[in-house]
Amino acid sequence: MSNSRKKPLTGKIALVAGATRGAGRGIAVELGAAGATAYCTGRSTRGKRSEYDRPETIEETAALVTEAGGTGIAVAVDHLVSEDVAALVERIRSEQGGLDILVNDIWGGERLFEWDKAVWEHDLENGLRLLRLAIDTHLITAHHALKLMIERPGGLLVEVTDGTADYNSDHYRLSPFYDLAKTSATRMAWAHAKDLEKHGCMSVSITPGWLRSEMMLEAYEVSEENWRDAITIQPHFCISETPHFIGRAIAALAADPDRARWNGQSLSSGGLAQVYEFDDVDGSRPDCWRYLTEVQEAGKPADATGYR
Repeated sequence: MSNSRKKPLTGKIALVAGATRGAGRGIAVELGAAGATAYCTGRSTRGKRSEYDRPETIEETAALVTEAGGTGIAVAVDHLVSEDVAALVERIRSEQGGLDILVNDIWGGERLFEWDKAVWEHDLENGLRLLRLAIDTHLITAHHALKLMIERPGGLLVEVTDGTADYNSDHYRLSPFYDLAKTSATRMAWAHAKDLEKHGCMSVSITPGWLRSEMMLEAYEVSEENWRDAITIQPHFCISETPHFIGRAIAALAADPDRARWNGQSLSSGGLAQVYEFDDVDGSRPDCWRYLTEVQEAGKPADATGYR
């Protein structure tokens, strides 16, 4: 097997905006494993942490990308600052000459939303900050980066969100602010698709399932090695997946020469696994969103048989 067959994204340039941890890190690493050069951006560096005050850094992510077989480049960027994003894109232009993949995974709102509170009960400043982090950052980044991406055909924009369009259409997502943030990413992907297709490029939204992010593992007081211990606390955690799963979904999509058929669509890691036949790190293929509706919300006992 040739190296290009093993690494179908060799020579491709990706920007993973929001790559410090969670899905962003998993996506960057799996793009690297497929051979891509990935610019890994975020606000948490070895020298300075974001307001999350967590230990994960963009330098760690970039190192993992390189270790996986790609080229990881860490760049500290606040995606709410237009000038900083513009400078990032000009750096990519200067160093690489183009951009093939933009992943908008910027988030940062876990500690800002309040569960099951109406808009008049929710802290207003936190809610508005959440929307800026979830929507403004994506639009600012798209404004600058897509100008470079459309210079050559075949470019892919991925808007990362929580929940498929079908699921979110009739499920209230925690609070009005969170609900708007996550449905907006899907709509943005659909809207961008209309503009990008004129340039031979495309856009999709994609959601992971129940993500075993660093923060989620910490919340259940487990690690990736013993994550199943958390099932005793929350039995439906049996359907959870690693950040690598959504990363493999995006890498498979980016490597598909017929990927334009997905333009404008709302996708999921579990759904794409059935099409592209990739597995999570444990060899399974968790289909979380089908599980949620058919098992958890149907009131059935937790059992991932047939769903991973």
